[in-house]
Amino acid sequence: MSDVNARIDAEVKSADVVLFMKGTPQFPMCGFSGQVVQILSYVGVPFKGVNVLEDQEIREGIKAYSNWPTIPQLYVKGEFIGGCDITREMFQAGELQALLADKGIAVKQAS
Repeated sequence: MSDVNARIDAEVKSADVVLFMKGTPQFPMCGFSGQVVQILSYVGVPFKGVNVLEDQEIREGIKAYSNWPTIPQLYVKGEFIGGCDITREMFQAGELQALLADKGIAVKQAS
């Protein structure tokens, strides 16, 4: 495993929910990253944001790591879930909440 892959692997495993994104959870720097942050915030899941704009190696390396060409990328318990479209579709269908619950991650109940 290359150095960048080892760093990415450590990030993926550093929290139950990890989002590789452009910007930070407080200040997303692209609309797609912002949408995923909104979804995760709405379901009330704590997550770690990794700003790929601060590290070109990670920005390029994450695409090879997941074999997925775009950012953002969502990981749950070390498993790659998908990008913005997949996350949004799963959320709208209730599948994201079910996946998180199945993995033992508490989600906020809709009011």
